[in-house]
Amino acid sequence: MLAYILRRVLQLIPVFLGSTLLIYFLVFAMPGNPILALFGDKTPNQAVIDQLTAQYHLDQPFIVQYFYYILGIFQGNMGETFSGQSVNEVLARTLPVTGRLAVMAIGIEFVLSIIIGTLSALRKGKIFDNTSLVISLVFISLPIFVLCFLAQYFLAIQLGWFKPTVGSQNDWGDLWLPAFVLGLSLYATSMRLMRGSVIDTLNQDWVRTAYSKGLPRHRVIPVHVLRNSLIPVITNSATNFGVLLVGATVTEGIFNIPGVGNTLFQATLKHEGPTIVSFVTVFVIIYVLVNLFVDLLYGLLDPRIRYVK
Repeated sequence: MLAYILRRVLQLIPVFLGSTLLIYFLVFAMPGNPILALFGDKTPNQAVIDQLTAQYHLDQPFIVQYFYYILGIFQGNMGETFSGQSVNEVLARTLPVTGRLAVMAIGIEFVLSIIIGTLSALRKGKIFDNTSLVISLVFISLPIFVLCFLAQYFLAIQLGWFKPTVGSQNDWGDLWLPAFVLGLSLYATSMRLMRGSVIDTLNQDWVRTAYSKGLPRHRVIPVHVLRNSLIPVITNSATNFGVLLVGATVTEGIFNIPGVGNTLFQATLKHEGPTIVSFVTVFVIIYVLVNLFVDLLYGLLDPRIRYVK
């Protein structure tokens, strides 16, 4: 087990270097002048342009800029935005907001998918099963921005159950509506995975053996069926967690959430290389660590899985 964890941690090194090099190259290859984009419609004088260009090493070749960035990373400095803010401070301010949103959305998705997916599998072919499949198909088909606007209009404006936007107040209680929307958008796929996994597990020999030994249904389902059916759902939820850290841009924009999605979008418009690469690098590391945790969790859920060389 320790050797397996060590190998996975060592894999972070080439992943880190490869991802940062690729993203930095893509940012470097973007058309336009990021210094001019910083001033918008105004045109600064040439002296200011030259000063900022030299300050952010934009007059250096690509590999030199990348070297300065990596050197700063190993010194704990992710660089500065073109507005003079520290990327470390921006990340420390925005990542917890998106992190809370992602955790809440994954929690809603996980609970709904397990409950409804299990009940659908146990009632296969009946009204509840067919209804849940149709509803999940609707959620899969609807774009996320449509769900956001519908939730804002009916749940926030008409019924008044939630605030329509988040803004600077972004504690756990303020994120329920966007988290609910994201959870519903992700729940449909996980529910179908859970349903199929439970149906497959119910047909396994050990489940029939458990029933033949006289074990009651309320003992067989949670202990023998659910435990062995969770792996596909956990894998999908871990993937969704990584996606939410990066891909909640639309939801954050509609609900006015000051998270990493909005910040990363604005940094892309301004061609802020250090901000984009730093954010993506942190996401890659988090994503790899989450998948490592999920891999280790497999062994607890299914004793047949062993981490051998």
